[in-house]
Amino acid sequence: MPSSKQDIIMNHSRLLLVLTILALIGAFFAFDLHRFLVLDALKTQQAAVAGYRDAHPLLAGGLFAALYVLVTALSLPGAAVLTIAGGAIFGLLWGTVIVSFASTLGATLAFLAARFLFREAVQTRFRERMKAVDAGMARDGVFYLFTLRLVPVFPFFIINLLMGLTAIPVLTFAWVSQIGMLPGTLVYVNAGTQLAQIDSLAGIMSPRILLAFALLGVFPLLARKVVGLIEARKVYAAWTKPERFDRNLIVIGAGAAGLVSAYVAAAVKAKVTLIEKYRMGGDCLHSGCVPSKALIRTAKLLTQIRQAQHYGIRDAQADFDFATAMERVQQVVRTVAPHDSIGRYTELGVDVIQGEAKMLTPWTVAVETAQGRRTLTARNIVIAAGARPFVPPIPGLEQVGYQTSDTVWNLRVLPGRLLVLGGGPIGCELAQCFARFGSRVTVIEMLPRLMIREDTDVSEMIAGCFRHEGIDVRLEHRAQRVLVENGEKILIAEHGGSETSIRFDEVLVAVGRVANTTGYGLEDLGIPTTTTRTVEVNEFLQTRYPNIYVCGDAAGPFQFTHSAGHQAWYAAVNALFGSFLHLRCDSSVMPWATFTDPEVARVGLSETEAREQGIAYEVSRYDINDQDRAIIDGVARGFVKVLTPRGRDKILGVTIVGEQAGELIAEFVLAMKYGIGLNKLLRTIHIYPTLTEANKQVAGVWKREHAPKKLLDWVERYHDWRRG
Repeated sequence: MPSSKQDIIMNHSRLLLVLTILALIGAFFAFDLHRFLVLDALKTQQAAVAGYRDAHPLLAGGLFAALYVLVTALSLPGAAVLTIAGGAIFGLLWGTVIVSFASTLGATLAFLAARFLFREAVQTRFRERMKAVDAGMARDGVFYLFTLRLVPVFPFFIINLLMGLTAIPVLTFAWVSQIGMLPGTLVYVNAGTQLAQIDSLAGIMSPRILLAFALLGVFPLLARKVVGLIEARKVYAAWTKPERFDRNLIVIGAGAAGLVSAYVAAAVKAKVTLIEKYRMGGDCLHSGCVPSKALIRTAKLLTQIRQAQHYGIRDAQADFDFATAMERVQQVVRTVAPHDSIGRYTELGVDVIQGEAKMLTPWTVAVETAQGRRTLTARNIVIAAGARPFVPPIPGLEQVGYQTSDTVWNLRVLPGRLLVLGGGPIGCELAQCFARFGSRVTVIEMLPRLMIREDTDVSEMIAGCFRHEGIDVRLEHRAQRVLVENGEKILIAEHGGSETSIRFDEVLVAVGRVANTTGYGLEDLGIPTTTTRTVEVNEFLQTRYPNIYVCGDAAGPFQFTHSAGHQAWYAAVNALFGSFLHLRCDSSVMPWATFTDPEVARVGLSETEAREQGIAYEVSRYDINDQDRAIIDGVARGFVKVLTPRGRDKILGVTIVGEQAGELIAEFVLAMKYGIGLNKLLRTIHIYPTLTEANKQVAGVWKREHAPKKLLDWVERYHDWRRG
């Protein structure tokens, strides 16, 4: 059945249910049926009802149960009086049985109605918030519901409706409600057995009884916490905890995540030790962000010189030397290195140790240094072990040799023919650099397009730019083996069911990175890893040992320097102040950029992701080839694409392809983080002429598509009238 037809049926069903509910509620008030559900009416009719019960016990019980179900399902006033009536008519035992099951059935029907009518709309409008709510319900929903049911100060009909908006299973809602409402039911039913002594409903629930129920309601949550503490202690059962600790925090790894964790700890005056076995600054400084962007800058400048005629310069040439360019990259690294140096962090108050760390217990770390072995203890440990390039097991690859993003910086002779395995961000950035330097570059990608995490229009634009620059892009090619024939290196790849040969001088393996999860004690402590080969952590970045945290590439899911720093702040704060301050790591608005030319930057959802998640969205797109500053600078290519919910001014995701996309995206990151819509962005002044005007212009596209057409028709008539 087509989804549109299903939607029509669902909408008709919802409308029918709403009309039925409104009709029943309307009849209740129109015929003033509420007069029968008050205490005085119950007392007046008690004898007559008791007589009918004696004559028709089963029918009386069935009718009473049906009435109770109807009242609670429609969330009508009078359930409390009906509960008392159950005791007055049927006694404590049977009154409790009938009311207990009838109230659960009625509450469940109200729950199901709220879910059917409203959950989809609420999920669509508040998707991110509802994800957090549903996660909390999956974790603690039984305890929350039980607590609410035990405390009569919470109106039960509100609980029924609100729970219907969450993902709590129906059966779970029913049995927890059945048990949770039982104590209150007993109190009211018992009061009904003594109906003559009751003057008002308020007299049934004294402050003492309410307090007792409140304490009883809080008990499950307290029990949950106690159980959590007991379970946490169980994992430590095999270890002897030190009586005192040398440090407040030990950080393993001095890459982006480790440096931030240590910095935060030192800033709040904690005693912290940072351990690094290789080089301070990690991959970002030595083989990632810093060297790659330095190389990209040289490649872009070289291309601009070659395109000098486009800027009115008759002739411009560059005497390019690859070895000199690579030395310049190392000089940039050396210039930045003091920011991450041992000296700087020592001045900040961090105890830095050069050596290889291994956790012996959840609190003890042994460090092998040049001077010998040291053993340290800390109340908490942060693992920031980073990641390394993944090298697939391609037969013959080890024998011919290969480069990765770690080793390519050692090259001093430009490869005549460079083969790049992988069309992701790293492969694309370096492929374009080497092509601009003069290498004949071939990119092999096993998937149908480059940069698979981005939308198809992004992939196609980058592939088109690459081909225009002479890069041979081979999509849907799977590397099979590498061999040497007559002194030439050859890759055999499978494509479309047949094999093809690709000759090369150097091969760069750029098929992704894998977290470092061995060598520092995870296995010995039994800390598990995930299917994606990262360390398993919870939303607080804790491992199975609550005092051991993981952040950065080792934790995933992102492998960006800024993501590592973001997680590191949470890890350090939770580790140092977790006794009274525990913060969930919020990575809901995570931007990233690929520094090809043109650059690609994104934050939030892509169109592909929105479709996969079933999110209804609209697209506002502004083509940068029409942007004044881009035309002035000769970089008029690319686009800004914004996803919004249908009919709403909320940014779901932004993709920018173009000059300085990594800079332009920042405005949208801020807007998404703090709930700023395109209307406000449109009313924000942007300097002319700048590339940032593209952000305002895409907001203008959205505004034109959502202009109030009927209002504008009336405004047009008004202006016609004003002209006479």
